[in-house]
Amino acid sequence: MDEIFTLHRGTTPLLISMPHVGTHIPDALKARYTPRALEVEDTDWFLDRLYAFARELGAGLLVPRLSRYVIDLNRPSDNRPMYAGRNNTELCPTRHFTGDPIYREGQAPDEAEIRDRVARWWQPYHDTIRAETQRLKAAHGHCVLFDAHSIKSELPWLFEGTLPHMNLGTAEGASCAADLRDTLAAVFAAEPRYSHVVDGRFKGGHITRHFGRPGDGVHAVQLEMTWNAYMDETPPARWHGARAAAVTPLLTRFVQAMVGWRPR
Repeated sequence: MDEIFTLHRGTTPLLISMPHVGTHIPDALKARYTPRALEVEDTDWFLDRLYAFARELGAGLLVPRLSRYVIDLNRPSDNRPMYAGRNNTELCPTRHFTGDPIYREGQAPDEAEIRDRVARWWQPYHDTIRAETQRLKAAHGHCVLFDAHSIKSELPWLFEGTLPHMNLGTAEGASCAADLRDTLAAVFAAEPRYSHVVDGRFKGGHITRHFGRPGDGVHAVQLEMTWNAYMDETPPARWHGARAAAVTPLLTRFVQAMVGWRPR
């Protein structure tokens, strides 16, 4: 499955999923996208680099290669909107986060092609999450699934105003134990340099909501971090060394809290 994603198996109960870090669009599809779309601007840029330290802490990492513009691995396969009553992008997105079209006119995938993309690319990723969370639960008695994301701090088509730096989502507390939610919120509360919110605009996508089953020993959380916490927000996407270095200690404490947490 290396052409779809890479999996690093860790030694702790923590698995980190990065469903939107991929940038690859298959050559056979490229002619159907607009020139702007080929720049894959809505990528969760550099998260695999930012969280590279997590390997040394014993975390597992699941990192896809494909761009979310091909298929969004954090959407349900039936394409239900994640946030009812708001602008949403689809399972196979047809719009940028600005609302502008991704495909050339008449080139968006039809239902049959969407089903094919689900079978080829979406399903293997989710099957791997399922297998890994069950393996970790069997080995450790529980599993923590961390779904890592990042986004531009201001996107009027998707939300009003400016997002906090750290947006922790637990599906309103349904996807993980209350003690884990409180522990992780406390990590952010102890660092006033970065603003945070729990279950605000981003409460957790499909991966968090679907796999988070605290009663069954699988605890899932999502962190939507704003780009300006670690990179330049103006295109083209650029790593910001000073910002990344400044936020890494906080992210390290966050990951350490998940690695060290045990159900009561």
